[in-house]
Amino acid sequence: MGAWEQLLDTQQLPNILQRVALAREHAVVYPPAGREFFAFSCTQPSAVRVVILGQDPYHEPGQAMGLAFSVAKGTRLPPSLRNIFRELTADIGVATPAQGDLTPWASRGVLLLNTVLSVESGKANSHADYGWQEFTDMVIAKIAALPQPIAFVLWGAQAQKKAALLRESTAPRLLLHAPHPSPLSSYRGFFGSRPFSKINEFLLQNGEQAIDWTLGNR
Repeated sequence: MGAWEQLLDTQQLPNILQRVALAREHAVVYPPAGREFFAFSCTQPSAVRVVILGQDPYHEPGQAMGLAFSVAKGTRLPPSLRNIFRELTADIGVATPAQGDLTPWASRGVLLLNTVLSVESGKANSHADYGWQEFTDMVIAKIAALPQPIAFVLWGAQAQKKAALLRESTAPRLLLHAPHPSPLSSYRGFFGSRPFSKINEFLLQNGEQAIDWTLGNR
């Protein structure tokens, strides 16, 4: 986790990880062991300019890889990610990516985080009571206290519960709400929400570089 360990109180993590380890003894759990904190290794605190927050990892085989909404190269795009790419193209005209590895976004300052960092195969939100919510509450509160301009994108009801943690931040902040990009909710206001252009406009207005949202097609 690098510099995150200095920023966060990680005392609660052993209990959470013990529960996850026990769950792995009886069921398939995603992402693979050791990948729960991959998002933190990709985007250090000083680099964060955007936080995209979802619910929990993909719960179908071969999808979750430690970054919210991302899948490894060569993996078929999940419906939520296809919808994100559809909105990306409609919003700023970026060519629709053919692969779903969002690591390049993470390396450019986009923290791709879920409110819960593990899930049982085939059971969405099955680890919601493992203590992850309290941990990610702390993460969001600590990010809110950072000095740099940051845009927060809260997709879905679980992510939007974190909004209260951002209200006392004194640094420049952009807070965007939209339904989750899953097929069940994307037509209720996710499409047309234009998060990518709004993020870049906010960053430019506050003296930061715009995010390069392009992804390689291979």
